[in-house]
Amino acid sequence: MSLDTRKRLRKRRDMAIRMKIVIGADHGGYHLKKTLSGFIRQSGYEVIDVGAFSNEPSDYPEYARLVAEKIQSKEGWRGILICGSGVGASVAANKFRDIRAAVCHDTYSARQGVEDDAMNILCLGARVIGEELAKEIAKAYLQAEFKNLERYRKRLSMIKEFERQWTRKD
Repeated sequence: MSLDTRKRLRKRRDMAIRMKIVIGADHGGYHLKKTLSGFIRQSGYEVIDVGAFSNEPSDYPEYARLVAEKIQSKEGWRGILICGSGVGASVAANKFRDIRAAVCHDTYSARQGVEDDAMNILCLGARVIGEELAKEIAKAYLQAEFKNLERYRKRLSMIKEFERQWTRKD
C-alpha cells in the first residue's frame, strides 16, 4: 500500500471518528443527556450513549469511566459527561490517562478549553444550567479546534509528563 493511500485512509478514518460524540450521565444528568443527545444528532454528529438509561440512582464514576475509555480507544472523538454539578464527573474522568475533562457552564470556557488546553471531555451540571445554555455550550465545545500553537503544545506536553510520572500502570 502506498504512502498516499495510507494517508487518505487515515484521513477518512479520522473524519469518521470526529463525527462520534460519546455521552454519559448519572441519574442527575439523565434528562439533560437525552436533550443534548438529540441536539448533537441534529447537528450532524453520531452519538454513542453509554448511559444511564433511566433516572434510577446511579454513580457518576461509572459513566466517567465509560466515556473516558471510548475516548482513549478512539471509538469517539470527544465526550460529554453530565451529573448534578459536573464536578464529580470531571474529577473522575481526569483520573484517566490522556483525558482532559473540565466543567464548563459558559460558552467561553467550553471553546477556550478546547482551543488552548485540548479538552476532550466537557462536563456539565444538570442542576446548574438549563437545556438551552447546555446546547449553546455543547455547540461551542464541538465547533472548537485546538490551536496547536507552540505555547499550547508545550503546556500539553507538561501535562502528559505529569501523567507519565504520576500515573501507575498496575
